[in-house]
Amino acid sequence: IQTNVDAYRKLRNTIRWMLGTLAHDKGEEIAYADLPELEKLVLHRLSELDKVVREGYDSFEFKKIARALVDFSNVELSAFYFDIRKDALYCDAPSSLTRKAALTAVDILCDAILKWLAPILVFTTDEAWASYRPADTASVHLLTLPDDLARYRDDALAAKWETIRDVRRVVTGALELERAAKRIGASLEASPRIYISDRAIFDVVCLVDFAEVCIT
Repeated sequence: IQTNVDAYRKLRNTIRWMLGTLAHDKGEEIAYADLPELEKLVLHRLSELDKVVREGYDSFEFKKIARALVDFSNVELSAFYFDIRKDALYCDAPSSLTRKAALTAVDILCDAILKWLAPILVFTTDEAWASYRPADTASVHLLTLPDDLARYRDDALAAKWETIRDVRRVVTGALELERAAKRIGASLEASPRIYISDRAIFDVVCLVDFAEVCIT
């Protein structure tokens, strides 16, 4: 029972963070073609999750849906996407393209996750939807699941970023050792040097702002 409580608490915290991020302004929506790769990647993950959620509801496997959403919330959002983008969301000017793109992605994420969770977390999603879309008269329970997420699928981009994230895991692991030794506090205090012998991996990593990706 405690495991389920902890899992739903994490989902609730993710919803709360998204609602807080979108509370002041949702920003000017950016067209998908103009989004940075990081936003396209998280939307690709959302499109993959859409298949899991739909199959789960078709077979009444609610536990499978909840587990997939908890994992997505923890691994893809909290520990990766939100972690990288929080500085832009909190500190960039409203005119910032990065901030507008992040708000666009968070808006799409929030819409999908609340609709997916509605049959499972009935009261939480009803209250969250009222906060998210206060002008809407319809309850989230009168809406259908999002049906346009397949357009965000980009397997080539996902493969590229899997390489980037593999290297990022090495950096974050090294940062944890430095933090444990009390040589740094926040990751932004570090300026890591990365040695890559594989030219193909090197070329992929050089295509992104790796300091931003590693938050260093």
